Amino acid sequence: MSSVILPANPSESRPGRFGVYGGRYVPETLMAALVELEHEYASAKADAAFQTELAGLLADYAGRPTPLYFAKRLTEQLGGAKIYLKREDLLHTGAHKINNALGQGLLARRMGKKRIIAETGAGQHGVATATVCALLDMECVIYMGDVDMERQELNVLRMRLLGAEVRGVSSGSKTLKDAISEAMRDWVTNVRTTYYLLGSALGAHPYPTMVRDFQRVISIEMKEQILTKEGRLPTAVLACVGGGSNAIGAFYEFIHDRQVRLIGVEAGGCGTELGQHAARFRGGEPGVLQGTYSYVLQDENGQIANTHSVSAGLDYASIGPEHAALHDSGRAEYVSQDDAAALDAVVRLARTEGILPALESAHAIAECLRIAPTLTPHDILVVNLSGRGDKDMGILARELKLQDL
Repeated sequence: MSSVILPANPSESRPGRFGVYGGRYVPETLMAALVELEHEYASAKADAAFQTELAGLLADYAGRPTPLYFAKRLTEQLGGAKIYLKREDLLHTGAHKINNALGQGLLARRMGKKRIIAETGAGQHGVATATVCALLDMECVIYMGDVDMERQELNVLRMRLLGAEVRGVSSGSKTLKDAISEAMRDWVTNVRTTYYLLGSALGAHPYPTMVRDFQRVISIEMKEQILTKEGRLPTAVLACVGGGSNAIGAFYEFIHDRQVRLIGVEAGGCGTELGQHAARFRGGEPGVLQGTYSYVLQDENGQIANTHSVSAGLDYASIGPEHAALHDSGRAEYVSQDDAAALDAVVRLARTEGILPALESAHAIAECLRIAPTLTPHDILVVNLSGRGDKDMGILARELKLQDL
């Protein structure tokens, strides 16, 4: 089973655009760097040696291919569709983020960059970036909101142990949006020597396309595995959606298979009012944020709204532009699950299958729990289990009162 990241079939209406979404909305000082990155990435995609090295690291270092696991007990309990889990949580560092970090790390080395900066919310991208920087002997600076540093303390410690400098961000909501803003300020200042290793399928072109291509390995494997196990394609593929990297990676190879439903699950938070959730398609409107045109949660004056989710990785005011295009075309469905449902899903999966999912991934599990009983035993649901839940134990202990369970 191959894990090589092949050149992607272009889905953009024109380079850098997904329908009307995407683009490159950045300060003039970053334009040359983005053009250089676009050209270097195109060259790397066509370079057999680059692809071979990446495939080798994905297999021997990260642990690809990841298993496609039949959740037998959960399927039996729900009494409907067959449920499979794509086990990205089993990768080195505990999440899908390592796929993209390895790809961009090799690209940065190819470009002669020795200083890497990144942003992180839940900390998984930060850990993956710090890991790759240690592997490739690069300086690493990670920006992380103060709120996220507190609720993801374990990942902060992991990053520091790996040799990264973690810089707290105390502005704004002190979460992922603000960490991205600080990373972009750093990049503007140090653009000649620094590579910005963006963690999700958002930002200015070519990042949404590039991150999608590095995460596409998920659906390449998933498609081959389900055909081997079941001899047919799934009824639906489900994934949580923050910025959207694990979801677009899980969806991409199925976009042209119109019979396969693509279901993205956003963070419903703790309420329906602006500021209580991070469901961009429920309360957002098209706008520009941090380099790209997509759906954005904003107030009546166009100011970026605060967001909330029990999961730090879904707590973002915008969404990747390819998801915006898939939403508007109707090719993908986007729903939301709230904090309580995600927490319930963590307990259900832990006690039924012995798998502790990340709170981000638990949103997709929650939607699977909702729809599986409405389907037939002939139907197949594949959930992308994008990360493991070790990092969330502090939150889970507080929210679930584990001492009382």
